[in-house]
Amino acid sequence: MEDQSAEIGYSVVIDCTLQLLRLFEGSDFVFEAPISTSRFGLGFEPGSFKTPTGRFRIHQKIGDDAPIGTVFRSRVPVTESLDSLSETDVVTSRILWLDGVDAENANTKERYIYIHGTNEEHLIGRPVSHGCIRMRNNDVIRLYELVDVDTSVDIRA
Repeated sequence: MEDQSAEIGYSVVIDCTLQLLRLFEGSDFVFEAPISTSRFGLGFEPGSFKTPTGRFRIHQKIGDDAPIGTVFRSRVPVTESLDSLSETDVVTSRILWLDGVDAENANTKERYIYIHGTNEEHLIGRPVSHGCIRMRNNDVIRLYELVDVDTSVDIRA
């Protein structure tokens, strides 16, 4: 008998109202984690720092085996430690780079919208990001290990 679990695959559903990410394998719930969307609201405009909604796919995974808390600048790990940073909205631990599937969110990849870890875990659960989906570092690492490139992501208002 063929393994049908590979055919079903994972999907991510992000609820912006609840500030919650859920992972499913087929129709089976796998786990959920609190997230933070944009403090500027929801939208698609370049330069708006808004979180886009609709259907997406994971375009690229960045951070294989990076230590927890690794800081990324322009998707490249750098040597700064989290303890030495005073800035906000730092990308840490893992990056899941999103690409829009719908016409209105087709510019998502060019806007550099990610699911990523943060240096401000104490703010998770509130809309405080600059457009990306922030997660706690342990949660984004867990998600990263389960999903693949092309996994579907649905961001709902």
